[in-house]
Amino acid sequence: MTVVTILPHHEICPEGTTIEVNPGENLCEAMLDRGIKIEHACDMSKACTTCHVVVRQGFDSLEEMDDIEADLLDRAWGLEPDSRLSCQCIVANEDLVIEIPKYTLNHAKENH
Repeated sequence: MTVVTILPHHEICPEGTTIEVNPGENLCEAMLDRGIKIEHACDMSKACTTCHVVVRQGFDSLEEMDDIEADLLDRAWGLEPDSRLSCQCIVANEDLVIEIPKYTLNHAKENH
């Protein structure tokens, strides 16, 4: 099992948390399955940036992003060098520490 530490987010995960994820699982789906209600307005079809995360530890264990993800991330609020769309991250064997940015470009909550 891979340990994914989610740093505190004022709304989604106020205390922060740690989840165990099987290698090969999609990061966004794993968080949703474990009660972390990260936004995913495009239903994980790689068409928005609402599931944007910053990978604070373990970034290099993730597969390289493709050009579509990189272009989308250019529109994300709070973009950093270690930013990824969580819907495009497949968890490997290395533990991860992620931060969910304070804001998204989504103007309406989807209540997912």
